[in-house]
Amino acid sequence: MENILVIKLSALGDFVQALGAMAAIRKHHPNAHITLLTTKPFKEFAQKCGYFDDIIIDSRPKLFNIPAIISLRKQLVSGGFAYVYDLQNNERTSFYSKLFPKSKQPEWVGAKRGVMRKKKQTAHAFARHKQALEGAGISDIEIDNLEWMKEDISEFNLVSPYIMLVAGCAPQHPQKRWPKEKYGELACKLTDLGYQIVIIGTSDEEEVSAVIAKICPQAVNLTGQTSLFQIASMAHSAAGAVGNDTGPMHIIGAAGCPCIALFSSSSDPAKHAPRGGDVFTIQRDDLNMLEVDEVFEIAKNIVISV
Repeated sequence: MENILVIKLSALGDFVQALGAMAAIRKHHPNAHITLLTTKPFKEFAQKCGYFDDIIIDSRPKLFNIPAIISLRKQLVSGGFAYVYDLQNNERTSFYSKLFPKSKQPEWVGAKRGVMRKKKQTAHAFARHKQALEGAGISDIEIDNLEWMKEDISEFNLVSPYIMLVAGCAPQHPQKRWPKEKYGELACKLTDLGYQIVIIGTSDEEEVSAVIAKICPQAVNLTGQTSLFQIASMAHSAAGAVGNDTGPMHIIGAAGCPCIALFSSSSDPAKHAPRGGDVFTIQRDDLNMLEVDEVFEIAKNIVISV
């Protein structure tokens, strides 16, 4: 039996974009024993997706933490891997490739010698994975529709049709947020069309969600109450979604939910937009300049047309 290692460490959006590649690797090596090297937040993904037989949790030790590096090296070398599919492709995983002794060097699919070529850096993560795997003879790589990401959402008593709002994002990137007051106005307009509005986010975004809920009291505020698997389950049944450039939007888009992702000048939709069957992006240098009516008209057209 072949032993194969797949590496994908972070982050949420990037991990979701890599799931299609992971599925293709499993399909290409149906009888292999496939191990995923990842970080703790993605352990549940790895366990439930069905693409892996084993998981190694990488604590991403500092390079001067010799005991931790030696421990990781033992895990990697003892795996007896014939192939390594490096879907992280950065300097850290380039260093990991050097932990294998010459006598046990696996065939490495990825940028083994360091950073990716400039040509690849300009592409979307999913496109980079597809290009790398096709070069290794693996084809039919599609976005994973996350059908396996299911969790009970009956406790929320959602009423169809509903639209999800993802108004938060990482605290260190406030420029990626469309103003919460505008989300509130949008929620009111969509409510008037007969849609239930469902606000999701982490507990760090409670203040943002509270403002939206105050402007639109009919909205269901589930901030801090949902798991990522519940978000996927909601997305499979939602009429649509509107959100910022943030990880959960990658789950929602991949799940097939018609969605609008809002981008400022701080990131490029061509490289970072969610992928899925019905994803629309809007970009403004300053999201404060994006008007509610513009988002509303696009949202209305997207959700009514499906």
